[in-house]
Amino acid sequence: MVKEIERAGLPVVHICTVTPISMTVGANRIVPAIAIPHPLGNPALDLEGEKHIRRCIVETALKALETEVDEQTIFDVKY
Repeated sequence: MVKEIERAGLPVVHICTVTPISMTVGANRIVPAIAIPHPLGNPALDLEGEKHIRRCIVETALKALETEVDEQTIFDVKY
């Protein structure tokens, strides 16, 4: 589905916990997430820590959308 959306001219970011799977399915912009049961957070953290993690992942995904790519790219999240 990601490839079809991009073919229509819309950039797509795949936020995922297992980046090799994203590479296999052909996603062009990949942002690593935290863990399979909690991709966008860590329930062991307090509310502020949880918000920080989520914000970092979403900001990285937004930067990835703005970035022109010619090949599959994994964007590192800076926490």
